Amino acid sequence: MGTHREGFVEWAARFGVDRTGVLDALRARARRGPVEAADVREAAGELGYPVAAVAGAASFYADFAVPPGGRRLRVCEGTSCFVASGGGHVRRLGELVDRAPAGEVSLQRVRCLGFCYASPAALDDAVPRTGAELGGLLTPAPAGRLPRAQDLPDSAPPIPFRPAARNPVVLEGPAGGEEPWQAWPRAVAAGAPDRVIEQVALAGLRGRGGAEFPVAAKWSAAAREEPPRFVVANGDEGDPGSFCDRFLMERDPHRVLEGLALAGLAVGAEHGVVLVRSEYPAALARMRAAVDEAREAGHLGADVHRSGVSFDVEVVEGAGSYVAGEETALLHSLEGLRGGVRSRPPYPTSQGLFGRPTAVNNVETLAALPWIMRHGGAAYAELGGGRETGTKLVCLNERFRRPGVYEVEFGTPLSVLVEDLGGGLREGDTLKALQVGGPLGGLLPPDALDTPLLARALAEHGVPLGHGSLVAIGTGTTADSLLRHMWEFAVSESCGACAPCRVGTRRGAELAERIGPDGGDPASAAELERLMDVMAEASLCAFGRGVPGSVRSLLRVYRDELGLEGR
Repeated sequence: MGTHREGFVEWAARFGVDRTGVLDALRARARRGPVEAADVREAAGELGYPVAAVAGAASFYADFAVPPGGRRLRVCEGTSCFVASGGGHVRRLGELVDRAPAGEVSLQRVRCLGFCYASPAALDDAVPRTGAELGGLLTPAPAGRLPRAQDLPDSAPPIPFRPAARNPVVLEGPAGGEEPWQAWPRAVAAGAPDRVIEQVALAGLRGRGGAEFPVAAKWSAAAREEPPRFVVANGDEGDPGSFCDRFLMERDPHRVLEGLALAGLAVGAEHGVVLVRSEYPAALARMRAAVDEAREAGHLGADVHRSGVSFDVEVVEGAGSYVAGEETALLHSLEGLRGGVRSRPPYPTSQGLFGRPTAVNNVETLAALPWIMRHGGAAYAELGGGRETGTKLVCLNERFRRPGVYEVEFGTPLSVLVEDLGGGLREGDTLKALQVGGPLGGLLPPDALDTPLLARALAEHGVPLGHGSLVAIGTGTTADSLLRHMWEFAVSESCGACAPCRVGTRRGAELAERIGPDGGDPASAAELERLMDVMAEASLCAFGRGVPGSVRSLLRVYRDELGLEGR
């Protein structure tokens, strides 16, 4: 499967096909209902792509399998929504949709909508509905029917935020600091891409999407390759529990674009692409509007600020896939292919978008760049925890008294985030476990809250930092239901590119059904351990390799409740 995908990439590069419009072409046809074979042939002919390439994309992305319906509902099944309601909101909404006349409404289950601070959540077309009654959606109209959209108010509160570092960096704009587009004109006038890389290296900035790769090293690798080169902003924030990228794209999109422009200058790219997940319609609209505004202001386009530098940006909408947030899968998505991962090497810095050198950075990483270029890398390196420099956005879910986005310095103890900033859990609830870094992160027990927010410190507990956000899990969530939830997520979001993950996630879900509060079947627990060994060693990408670590952290924290003590 991976070989076929790379064959299409090679074909596109050889014949000069470098368009990003495949997903949009399929999306236009998906408005009538699930994309069928005739739609695929029509889109392929329109774009000049092989039918097989377009068929692969049509069958992969969740958005192209939605049944027809004039009103589209997307309901969140992510971890924050799950611990908020036990999944009851999904069941109740499904019952109401089932009573609706055929073709009137469609229901799509998604893994995160970025409303973890107000869980549970749903999107009613593009209108968010949040809270225990989903903003009125779960209050049946006469005859037990789904309430009409026009009869419901917008129930989504704005995202709370607070800078809690010595100097706000990424939250500088929302906190009332410097406006964006201050560093970019000076940088292009100087015409010194090496200085951009030098300052970012001095800052010690690492990728904030979870991989923590040094940004300057990535840029240097791409800059050494022959042009044309690309830079890509990864706005496919799909980890349940994280909504900081949505916050930045909606509240401060110009800072993200300025960061992408600075990355383009450093790499020597004239074209940047922002991929925004389809579950973030407001962020998509704000990013597209910001690109138009930046062009009008002269920040983007040919001969920017009469510097001789040309740089422009395109915004692309994703189509519903968690694993497409992995950088090679994201590049496949932009190319209109299945969003499966690619084995490496070659790395995207040498063979990325359309086979050309590409640097991919996530939204939070890019938003830090304007501050670094204005204040200098050394000033940024003074923030944080020694080797792990700078600040990190951390999201707290609805179970906290004060949920929202917080900017903290690396090295901040988790107890400060949980108790001081988050205010502890809501009245009547008690912390049983803290999930760090989403479904591929891990769980910590309450007695581990003295751990600092540092990758190396968390790793000592067997928990990767990931995106760094926190989901509090209280007494209302049982260990066995959470275990099943984690495996259901893994099954749903595996791209299927490799057998250890494709088969392993399904087998893991089956075995999880046999592990419960009484210990369940000992043989199943032992088989689950062997299965996770295989997944961790043999899976192609970080998704399949990460699932076992996350599950094992749950088994450690809930060992007594699951009856696994002594095993």
